[in-house]
Amino acid sequence: MTSAHNDKHDHATTAHEGEGDHDGAAHGSLRGYLTGFVLAAILTAVPFWLVMERPLDSAQATAFIVVGFAAVQILVHMIFFLHMDPRSEGGWTFMALIFTVIVLVIAVSGTLWVMYHMNTNMMPVHEMDGS
Repeated sequence: MTSAHNDKHDHATTAHEGEGDHDGAAHGSLRGYLTGFVLAAILTAVPFWLVMERPLDSAQATAFIVVGFAAVQILVHMIFFLHMDPRSEGGWTFMALIFTVIVLVIAVSGTLWVMYHMNTNMMPVHEMDGS
C-alpha cells in the first residue's frame, strides 16, 4: 500500500464518521451519559434507603417499590447507555427487545401459573401416626 492510499483511506474514514448516524447506530454524548449515571445512582440509592431504614411498615409494599425502581432502572440503562430506541438500527433493536419482553412475560407467567396450580391441586399430606 502506498502512503497516498493510506491517506485517502484515513480521510474517507474520518469523513464517514463525521456524517452522523449513517449506519443507524446511536452515539452517546457526555451529557447523555452523565444524565444516565445520575438517574441510575438515584434509582439505586432510593431503594437502598427504603430497605435499610424501613420507613414503610409493610415489607410487601417495600418490595413492590424496589421492583418498580428496578424496572425503571432497566429502562434508564437501555436508553442512556445502550441507546435502544425505535430509531436505532432501523427499529430492529427495539423490535428484538419487544420480542424478548414478550417471551419473558410468557415464560414467567406460565411458570407462576403452573407452580400455583401444582401447589393448590396437590393431594394433602396425611400424617401417619404409629397407633
